[in-house]
Amino acid sequence: MSKKIAALLLKLLLAAAGFFAVTFTVYFFNLDMKLTSKIEPFLLRHYDKMERNTSL
Repeated sequence: MSKKIAALLLKLLLAAAGFFAVTFTVYFFNLDMKLTSKIEPFLLRHYDKMERNTSL
């Protein structure tokens, strides 16, 4: 029984460490903003085509 708990805790620790490594890499290299800068022209094109209701 305690071996199963130890194995489960080890898996949880490894998963948490992997998650931390991925999020730290994204933060360190600023990858979220680099991805956003690549997507921005498509978003601007989409939202510029929308009709606006400018009446007050």
